[in-house]
Amino acid sequence: QVRPVESGGGSVQAGDSLKVSCSVSEVTETICEMTWHRQAPGKGHEFVASILRSGHAQYHRSVQGRFTISQNTNKNTTYLQMNMLKTEDTGVYNCGYKQQIRTSEGQVYCESAYGHWGQGTQVTVSS
Repeated sequence: QVRPVESGGGSVQAGDSLKVSCSVSEVTETICEMTWHRQAPGKGHEFVASILRSGHAQYHRSVQGRFTISQNTNKNTTYLQMNMLKTEDTGVYNCGYKQQIRTSEGQVYCESAYGHWGQGTQVTVSS
């Protein structure tokens, strides 16, 4: 099993907080990056946040200062703490990850794309 599983979504009021989780039960290679994307009704797949194994994090400008991504590398789990939620944060939140790859020379790299995605967890924010 290489597909991540998300949990923790729900319905909240604007200004509330919510924390979603994503776990990967089995992986062949070490996970080097995990990410959260979301899809609002009628819109495309939008990047929300990502975190490297080192702990370095990146965020979409629309969630900067409100969302915090974290991880537990021992459990292959990432978390997204969402504060001061807005109605525009509504959508299906999907978790994805990149694995380490090894070259024939023994060099280690991270996959260039997120090739492993979960089913998603619904987050609904009402005004």
